[in-house]
Parts: sequence; C-alpha cells; structure tokens
Amino acid sequence: MAQMRASWMLALQYRAGFVGEAFGAIFWIGWGVLPLIAVFERRPEVAGWTADEALIVVGFFAALQGIVEGFIDPNLRAVVELVRQGTLDFVLLKPVDAQLLVSFHRSTPTKLPHVVTGLALAGWASSRLPDPPGVLEVAAALLLLLCATSILYGLYTMVVSTAFWFVRVDNLSYLLLSILDTGRWPLSFYRGAVRFVLTFVVPIGLMTTYPALALRGQMDAPGIVRVLAVAVAFFVASRLVWRIAIRRYASASS
Repeated sequence: MAQMRASWMLALQYRAGFVGEAFGAIFWIGWGVLPLIAVFERRPEVAGWTADEALIVVGFFAALQGIVEGFIDPNLRAVVELVRQGTLDFVLLKPVDAQLLVSFHRSTPTKLPHVVTGLALAGWASSRLPDPPGVLEVAAALLLLLCATSILYGLYTMVVSTAFWFVRVDNLSYLLLSILDTGRWPLSFYRGAVRFVLTFVVPIGLMTTYPALALRGQMDAPGIVRVLAVAVAFFVASRLVWRIAIRRYASASS
C-alpha cells in the first residue's frame, strides 16, 4: 500500500499531466465511438444490439483497458525485468507473499481517468435504454467487471510467469493488450472460430459483453455464477503457474 501511495503522490506532483490524461481519455473514448457511429448510421440494430447498448460495451472496454494499463500491466511487466536482472531475490526475501508484492508494487494513476470515463459512458448509455437498469442490474454489472479484472490478472500472471523459462516475454504482454482490443465490440458481432476463442480460450468477449448484458437485464443468477467460477479458475490457475515458475528461478547468486 505504501508503494501505491507513493505512485499516487508522484502522479499528483504533475497535476497538469493528470488533467491532460483525463482529456486524453475523453478523446480516445470519442475516437473509439466513431466506428460504432459508422456501423449504426443506417441500421438501428446489429446482431441484436442497438447503438446505445453497444456504447455500454465500449464503456466497459475503456474502463477495463484503464485498469489493465494503470494497475495490472505496469506491475506484472516489471517482473520480466526483475527476472532478467536477477533482482527478484530482493522480492523473494521479503516477509510478504511474492505474488502479492509484485502485483501491487507499481501503478500508473494517470490511467484512472480512463476507468472513470469508461464507467461514465456505460452509465450514460444505459440510462438511455428503454428500460434503464435498476440497482440489482448495476450491482451485477460491477460484479462482472470485477470478475473480468480477475480473469485479466490471471491471464497476465500466467503470461508473465513464462519469463522464468524464456526471460524475454515482453512481446507477449503487448500481444495480450492487442487481443483485449477485440473486447470493444459485443461478442455476438463475431462468428465461428473467433467467437469460440473469445468465449472459451481467451474470454475477452465475456469481460466486456457480459457486464453490458447485466445492465440490459439479460444475465440471470446461474450465468453470473458461471462467470464467477471462471474468474476463480483463472485466479487459481495463475497462482499455481506462479508457484511452479518461482521454483524455476535460480536467483542472481546461483
């Protein structure tokens, strides 16, 4: 927590940069909405989604992207450097769980405006629906967004853990960010093998589409429980992969 607080203090030293990032977040959200405008210009509905409903997906995508770039990616990508330089020893010697420490020791608070702007867009778009969501729908959507964060954290941890075998895996994290970009569109926009992969292999579609479905009132309790089970499974898998990878670490003194 002390390290996260230090990151916030450092970011707030440059308030103009923080404000600039907030305006940048609004710009990128607007840029991301342009393709939707083009798609829905002549059609009121595409693959069962109206323009406002698709905007909810864009909002959750932007929020999730902000979470990844601000809090997950900076922390876990630093593990690659620690392994490469042999300085992970200093982390392993601390009386704190190593995975917990490397998951929270670094953050980029300037990405927080992206999270806030994304959630604001999702809230505004959902308020324009014929049947606006109630408290239960909003709670379900936020719970599913938390599950999406857990799934992404698990994916990142497993990818970064391969650094204990291959050392240079920086490109894999960039690849994961590129795959995340597919989440800006509702899952039903995809067909065939692509939809299968985005649902069952790398469940990016699940992460942004399902919270939007919750706001539409189309996620029942069994569906939410299934997403929770997937989130727990990815977290547990990441924990197992991390522990196996740690055993492979020879340290700088070996």
